[in-house]
Amino acid sequence: MGSPRSASRTYPPEELSGYAPPVSLLTALPHEGFELATYAVTPVTPTRVVDEGDVIDLGDRTLTVLHLPGHTPGEIGLWEEATRTLFGGDCVYESGVLLDELPESDIADYVLSMERLREVPARIVHGGHDDSFGRERLLELVDGYVWART
Repeated sequence: MGSPRSASRTYPPEELSGYAPPVSLLTALPHEGFELATYAVTPVTPTRVVDEGDVIDLGDRTLTVLHLPGHTPGEIGLWEEATRTLFGGDCVYESGVLLDELPESDIADYVLSMERLREVPARIVHGGHDDSFGRERLLELVDGYVWART
């Protein structure tokens, strides 16, 4: 992973990521004197690496790992079959502006991931951003994305 990098070098400006100016994802500073330009994400060693089909047992619920590349190569979602709940990560979220032109994005993989999500019988979806939504909206997002990119 290398050494920590500043957020300004690691993440493209929001305007370049599909959000129109003057939208900002930063709504508050964590403390007085905080300097965004010096912020760094410190890498950590994973305790476990998950892969497609792995099951995460939390005791009172189990989640199955879905590999959903496209937005990023290692993107995952978590599927709870018992409640038909999908935690979609950054693969799918309510805003409808699905970011697929980031340096690490792959549109062809994203299309395949979206087509896969069409087959997931989700009752509710919790995306990586924005409000949660139901199956009907999931299908709208999936079909809209696939239509626009194929």
